[in-house]
Amino acid sequence: MTISGGDTSRLRRINLVTTLRALRGQGPLSLTEVTRRTGLSRPTVESLTEELLGSGWLKELPPQPGHMGRPARLFSFHATGDYVLGIDIGSYSIRAAVADLDGTVVASRTERVGADAGRSVRLTAVRATAVKALASAEVGSAQLATVCVGTTGVVSHDGRVKRCVGLPEWDGLDLAGELGADFDCPVLVENDCNLAALTEGWIGEAQGVDDVAFVLSGVRTGAGLLIGGRVHRGRGGAAGEIGALPLLGWHRATSHLTGYPKMPADILPQEAAEYVFAQARTGEPAARWAVEQYAHDLAEGIAALVLALDPELVVIGGGVSRSGDVLLEPLRRHLDPLCLEPPALAVSTLSDQAVVLGAVRLALDHVDARLYDVDTMLPEPSS
Repeated sequence: MTISGGDTSRLRRINLVTTLRALRGQGPLSLTEVTRRTGLSRPTVESLTEELLGSGWLKELPPQPGHMGRPARLFSFHATGDYVLGIDIGSYSIRAAVADLDGTVVASRTERVGADAGRSVRLTAVRATAVKALASAEVGSAQLATVCVGTTGVVSHDGRVKRCVGLPEWDGLDLAGELGADFDCPVLVENDCNLAALTEGWIGEAQGVDDVAFVLSGVRTGAGLLIGGRVHRGRGGAAGEIGALPLLGWHRATSHLTGYPKMPADILPQEAAEYVFAQARTGEPAARWAVEQYAHDLAEGIAALVLALDPELVVIGGGVSRSGDVLLEPLRRHLDPLCLEPPALAVSTLSDQAVVLGAVRLALDHVDARLYDVDTMLPEPSS
């Protein structure tokens, strides 16, 4: 068989990707170790590592002292060759996190914003938070490979917020277009529940689990789905929007907590649920009743998801995740009779970081897709 020049070029690109994957996130490796991990010949690995060194995607480390004979050359992935920026746009706060290409967060920033802030005010806060996070990381915008933004609402594939009831003046916003003008790299936009679900599969309670329903409950309640380990968005980005069905009770679930009759006047709206759970923890009857009613309404929506998806696991996240010791028992009690196959229940340990870390993860996935594309030229890192 004759191998054409194009085939040879593509084969080398495949081998470059294989070598890069072997070194990614592994720490320093010698040529011998890279050869073993890739299954390629040593001369091929030597040639590929030299090319990756020249392109800036690998670094050669100083030889380790104390070894007899000629020291082995050590290589590592250049994780700080580029960075990604994740942003979480919430009702009461904006979060931004800068991470290297190994997913290590090097700086983050949180800024408060009013729940009634309009489009212009909220976008200004988003930009300011991003600038402060980049400054803390000492990363310039030219070093960003991808930006990903999480927002409540139904998000189209092109980054437009098609429907949003939680943020003022957010319906119809071309968020990718608005923020795309601020960065010289791709800007992705995704639903916040989907991003939180992605994080749980990456570093949270859903690691190694294929089918997962993630329920994000705080000021509002929403859901993100993992099917086969991947985020399921649906045809128009509205998968998991169970809250749109008023008969299921998610629209009123948090009102049981915020309407607690003994709520102190100085409690902020975003702190109300945690206060009620704290009171329920002490056995206060009105608080325990509020939690019971909240669990009942939450279970109705979760049951609809479970009956449709039959997931192995349901993860509860958002503000209520800090009160899993109070919530899980009544939730389990209300949920199980509604399910043919009751799933495992878990409470997220990621708290208010789940969405912004999911934005980081999706941005990294976008970088990986370009880096590992065997049909295109290897991109160059910015530094």
